[in-house]
Amino acid sequence: MKYYIIAGEASGDLHGSHLIKELKLADPGADIRCWGGDKMQAAGGKVVKHIKDLAFMGFFEVLKHLGTILRNIEFCKKDILEYKPDVVILIDYPGFNFRLFKFLKQNHFRIFYYISPQLWAWKTSRVYKVQEYVERMFVIFPFEKAFYEKYNVAVDYVGHPLLDELKPEKNAAIVTDKTEKVIAILPGSRKQEISYLLPEYLKVIDSFPDYKFEVAGLSNIGSEFYQKLIGNARCTVVFDQTYKLLERSTAAIVTSGTATLETALHNVPEVISYKGSWISYYIAKSLIKNISYICIVNLICGKRVVEELIQADVNKERLIAEVKNILSLEGRETILQGYDFLRSKLGVGGASKRVATLMIGYLKSGK
Repeated sequence: MKYYIIAGEASGDLHGSHLIKELKLADPGADIRCWGGDKMQAAGGKVVKHIKDLAFMGFFEVLKHLGTILRNIEFCKKDILEYKPDVVILIDYPGFNFRLFKFLKQNHFRIFYYISPQLWAWKTSRVYKVQEYVERMFVIFPFEKAFYEKYNVAVDYVGHPLLDELKPEKNAAIVTDKTEKVIAILPGSRKQEISYLLPEYLKVIDSFPDYKFEVAGLSNIGSEFYQKLIGNARCTVVFDQTYKLLERSTAAIVTSGTATLETALHNVPEVISYKGSWISYYIAKSLIKNISYICIVNLICGKRVVEELIQADVNKERLIAEVKNILSLEGRETILQGYDFLRSKLGVGGASKRVATLMIGYLKSGK
């Protein structure tokens, strides 16, 4: 069968790569064309648009790049029509993927959606578009299944793919004593958020002279971009080795996103931050009505496991205070207990194999 997969960010590239591997195992004749990154390409997908040209964050930033986004959408529509896939699989990335719904439906393409946008957090009314256009949702958090069932959307809960990537049963045994005194900085996967947050994170370095600071960098963003932000700060950038960095880290400063869950599953105490343009912040604040937290770790647990610093709270004084807390014995023990609870909520692994099997089953049955 022919599969067309669209992912627009680093996390989508990671999860899409595992999906591609499992689709090829379950369907040896699978022909996969995709929007993604190096990981999806290495897994065997033919990448026609790379994520480095796709990741725009925030309302103002999207508006600024609207021309590029609209051209990408038209290219995507034309490419799908020429390719004629048996199914289009959308991975998160709602600002782009939702714009394809009507076109895909009108041209009689089957639509599967893997990894739900956070409709349960904001712009909940968009669930009616999912209800109208998407044949089936495949969700990775337990509470998402109940959310979609409430709106009569066909949905499968498949578990979180990071459980396979990180093998948390091994990481759960990581002790708090590290041979290296390293504080990891995970500033995000998009240039805009890195530009807002990395300079703030760097301000804490001089307050912790006994620790090494290492920044998780992405090679597709480029070393020159990071170096301009870092200047003479006492830190190094480690490219495309985030998991290895976390394995040797004592603590971490992390930009809100998938990286917060990756850090938790590595058993590294963390402080979560998020900051964008003030226009984007105020618009988002007016729309987010249904949740108490922004960090996925806290959302899954239903309680505050890690501290969240948002917008104006992302400053030198607050960051220093929170890093001191997660380095303290009491602070670390509290967070690590929270991580144990997180793992119990996430359940077992096998998500990528499970979702590939379900998708192929639905395609072959015509349902």
